[in-house]
Amino acid sequence: MPFLRDPFLAMMTGVLVLASVLPAEGHVADFFSKLSALAVALLFFLHGAILSRAALLDGVTQWRLHLFILATTFLFFPLLVLPLGLLPESLLPEDLLTGFLYMGALPSAISSSIALTAVARGNVPAAICNTAGSNVFGLMLTPFLAALLLSTTAVGGIDLVESLKDIFIGLLLPFLVGQLLHPWIGGALNRRKTLLGRYDKLVILIIIYTAFSQSVTQGLWSKLPLHSLGLALLLCLLLLAVAVAFTLYGSRLLGLGRAEEVTAVFCGSKKSLATGLPLAQVMFAASPALGMIVLPVMIYNQLQIMLGAILAQRYARQDDERQQPTESPAQAQ
Repeated sequence: MPFLRDPFLAMMTGVLVLASVLPAEGHVADFFSKLSALAVALLFFLHGAILSRAALLDGVTQWRLHLFILATTFLFFPLLVLPLGLLPESLLPEDLLTGFLYMGALPSAISSSIALTAVARGNVPAAICNTAGSNVFGLMLTPFLAALLLSTTAVGGIDLVESLKDIFIGLLLPFLVGQLLHPWIGGALNRRKTLLGRYDKLVILIIIYTAFSQSVTQGLWSKLPLHSLGLALLLCLLLLAVAVAFTLYGSRLLGLGRAEEVTAVFCGSKKSLATGLPLAQVMFAASPALGMIVLPVMIYNQLQIMLGAILAQRYARQDDERQQPTESPAQAQ
């Protein structure tokens, strides 16, 4: 089976096992956290340097795509998790339900969405514009949307200026520097797109190990009984499957091209762990069950990266097959 022979899937599985058995802790965790931030910044720089100004402007002007993804993130997904409140507490404990409702209000992930879009050969400029906008918008909208879903107004305060500064310094600034250097290094990078594709995958592996180590050290395998963990895993799988199907068929109904479909799938189905954990620490600071509340987004984050990477590889193979020249009858003889 091609699925079992996929070397990238084998590497992801190995990284997951490594993070479960030997998670990064203490100074090692700090190192990988900084390494992940630097790797993502370099990723943004390289994509900024390789993209022409015309391609970037095209990404900004994809207004139908952006509206569709933002509607999926901040409207469809909250409505998707809302019916979970109808489940009895014996099946879904109150703190887990709070976590799922909170996850529904989060913005899209940035680094993994862009990396997977690049691997799948989607519209990277549009992915950059959309995920950055989603997180800037989400920093202001998520607390209020979560409050609406949780039927409470005590959402706490958020250091909006600090969050915007981090997004600008870690993501937008490297991209802009790359854009400024495009006339000098863009041609050389375009001739080495294979290496850039390998770096995209390396960034995904670093993100998986860093994020999964964080989940493990925060008690992913000990906070819940096995049956409760299995329920949370099943619900996250179901939510991810529905979100992917919605973005996939929704983009086709809207008549979006293949590259825009890829962007919609990988940006619209994601939820940000990087934004979700800091916000949760502020919004639920008084709750003794913070670990339980953030468990859904931690599980969903691992699933969206793992399954997203598999889907990205499939998109890339389909693109390779589509671009292969068809042999004419004369050549076949």
